[in-house]
Amino acid sequence: MIFHLGPRRRLRFASRLQLALVRPAWSLTLDPADLDSQLMNVPACRFLLCLHCAFFALIGCTRVFAEDQTLFDFVGAPRFPGVTTTDAAVAVVKAGTATALRVTTGTNQPWPGITLPAPNGHWDLSRFAEVLVTVKNVGPNRGTLNCRVDNPGADGTKNCVNGSLTLNPGQRDTLRVALRRTSDDQLSGKLFGLRGYPVVAGGLGTIKPTNITQILLFVSQPKERYVFEVGDVRATGDYTAPTAWITDADPFFPFIDTFGQYKHKDWPGKIHSLTDLQLQRELEAKELAAQPGPKDWDKYGGWAEGPQLRATGFFRTEKYRGKWWLVDPDGRLFFSHGIDCVRMIDTTPIEERANWFENFPGLQPEFKEFLGNGHALKGHYAGRAPQCFAFAAANLKRKYGADWQPTYAAITHQRLRSWGLNTIGNWSDAGVCRQRRTAYTDSLGSEGARMIEGSEGYWGKFPDVFDPSFSNGLHRAMQAKRSGSANDPWCLGYFSDNEMSWGNETSLALGALKSPADQAAKLEFLTDLKAKYGDIINLNTAWGTEHSTWAALGESRTAPDPGKARADLTAFYTKSAETYFRMVRDAIHAVAPHQLYLGCRFAWVNDWADRAAARYCDVISYNLYQRGVADFQNPSHDKPLLIGEFHLGARDRGLFHPGLVPVENQTARAQAYKDYVLGALKHPQFVGTHWFQWMDEPTTGRVYDEENYQIGFLDIADTPYRETIAASREVGAQLYR
Repeated sequence: MIFHLGPRRRLRFASRLQLALVRPAWSLTLDPADLDSQLMNVPACRFLLCLHCAFFALIGCTRVFAEDQTLFDFVGAPRFPGVTTTDAAVAVVKAGTATALRVTTGTNQPWPGITLPAPNGHWDLSRFAEVLVTVKNVGPNRGTLNCRVDNPGADGTKNCVNGSLTLNPGQRDTLRVALRRTSDDQLSGKLFGLRGYPVVAGGLGTIKPTNITQILLFVSQPKERYVFEVGDVRATGDYTAPTAWITDADPFFPFIDTFGQYKHKDWPGKIHSLTDLQLQRELEAKELAAQPGPKDWDKYGGWAEGPQLRATGFFRTEKYRGKWWLVDPDGRLFFSHGIDCVRMIDTTPIEERANWFENFPGLQPEFKEFLGNGHALKGHYAGRAPQCFAFAAANLKRKYGADWQPTYAAITHQRLRSWGLNTIGNWSDAGVCRQRRTAYTDSLGSEGARMIEGSEGYWGKFPDVFDPSFSNGLHRAMQAKRSGSANDPWCLGYFSDNEMSWGNETSLALGALKSPADQAAKLEFLTDLKAKYGDIINLNTAWGTEHSTWAALGESRTAPDPGKARADLTAFYTKSAETYFRMVRDAIHAVAPHQLYLGCRFAWVNDWADRAAARYCDVISYNLYQRGVADFQNPSHDKPLLIGEFHLGARDRGLFHPGLVPVENQTARAQAYKDYVLGALKHPQFVGTHWFQWMDEPTTGRVYDEENYQIGFLDIADTPYRETIAASREVGAQLYR
């Protein structure tokens, strides 16, 4: 290894150890076999000698990250000439102890902002993974700042890459733009039904990092003024090329091996044989025995050595010393460090894909049980029930034997504790939860309820909370839990539904008006409107409509002008949202009066829905797929918050898609995991973070919606990602410290 340190230069290791030396520049070549003598010859490093054994045990063969390269800062004045503006004003201002460039955008152009040219004509950023822009919204309006990184000839689509960041007033965060070099390739349509594919160099949405000419910061189609402060612009992160390339083999098919892994490349942890599986099992058993879990936890995963609070026999919430916490049944502070989809097994379609798989295990009698038909909501198989296979389940049977299910359930609890995790999150196997060895969450939904036919959303329509089917379904669902999670001390509480179609603050009201005349929500809305306006003429005057009678409005499927009808639309939206949360809360507490209502796991939410949740939920939950939550703000003010889903992924271990929040490699994923959870721990409102999910999705896509993300703590062959596990253990060990 070769280390070079100069004045005030940062050497960043992918480990817990960070050093900053402010010394005259010196260079050092380190051979681990001769470490002692070389360190002793450098006075500035003699103090490291007593640590070097622990240091190298800690980082092993970890790479040293590329040092960040500052592209722009704003000390005194913009450093580089040629900075141009488009319908924007700029000024250098003090930002705490540093300086920033304040950018105020106008409304006269479609994309007002600034252009920052490379000082010498271009940058070579080939060693970096992304460009970062530190930014704060100092204006009065919530706004989205866009960043475009250009090659020559960039036009917004070609020869450039883009990123964006939405900020509330007063919020500071980091805008990230990945320097993508590769694009997906479907091999002339021979590959299909996936979210991510093996890659080729170049294509739309990619850039040549050796010739970056400028960076643009702008807002899009603004109707109001925005003010942002840009702290610095820098390139960061080691670029790691994806594992799977379309040119890896000729012929390319078959490209999936008998374990469900990408066939044409190797990577750390890949399984090549049944012997590998058994060896992994034996090695992990020794590791789990040696590292049973945090020593300062009680049986639930609460802080055994912390303050003794009121014990109720169930989980509850309490604000303690200015921060919201969960409190476990024994009265100990509890932060829910959890993971979703524990022991849930995804299946992948095999129809139309016979030539994709080598030594397909589904043809063997002992694995026939893992064949079946699955429902596809989106993508190539949408609306069909194609034949599928569960590679992950077949691998578990190979690894743990014919009686794999109870064996694996026991190992799962052992893993969770050892990995510093104390909660089984949503979508998990009920049989594992009922063993009552790890705290868990449960959920109920709107299945069977009539939907608002005029509503719309990514996962479907919104339930009609005014239709009797909604309330009846909730109460049936909770009654079914009487012999299970209801009144179980190990159950934190209940989520309801997931990532619902909340839309904007008028969407539910507009959806009701666009529904048939017999829609319960529409009838409820009309009752409110009649009570307010009396005569239809009064409503027509307010809305600018021409309905002849109230009955005619009931038959109409046309929405009014949202601006003219806004007051009534937002009022009914609020009524609908509050009715949803109130009815769910009442259904839960009718059967499980001592357990928490954990909210609906917002993915897309507006302030109206958020405030309605605050009135009726014990905890408000969000699925927050972003790099961090330390600065997260919600409009419900002082309520405990829980992250129901987040993840990070990379394409350096054989999968074709990194998930919703990509990072460059597994080392970066581990660091980002720690940063995310520790950011939540420091936040005064968050009481937990739940990672999505336990195991990677199938390499060839899950049947439901084609996702094939590298987002597991385990790969498809049940092999833990060691970097992520180490990060989780580290977080768990300091969870309460």
